[in-house]
Amino acid sequence: MPRVAVPVILLHPDDNILVCRRSVTAGERFHINANEQIEAIQTVELGHKLARRALSVGEKVIKYGAPIGSITVAAQAGEWIHLHNMKSDYIGVHTRATSTSGP
Repeated sequence: MPRVAVPVILLHPDDNILVCRRSVTAGERFHINANEQIEAIQTVELGHKLARRALSVGEKVIKYGAPIGSITVAAQAGEWIHLHNMKSDYIGVHTRATSTSGP
């Protein structure tokens, strides 16, 4: 029987987020490992993050076993984690410059 690839990656055992290997659909259920199962709360695109478990306001977002930001709005397990509910602890989004000049 062919093995079905899990649609998310757990990059480090201490991570509280998962990274999507492909788009996942709202209501889709899958196993993270032998002991953990999760259901996507909403559709989430390739490369974006899902909460591995419920996350509280102020809690650190852990990816690769290291903090990458903080939760600004509580999130349920399986919820999309992005700029609408987390902030970088290192770079303010409003300070990122974009280049509009051409060659």
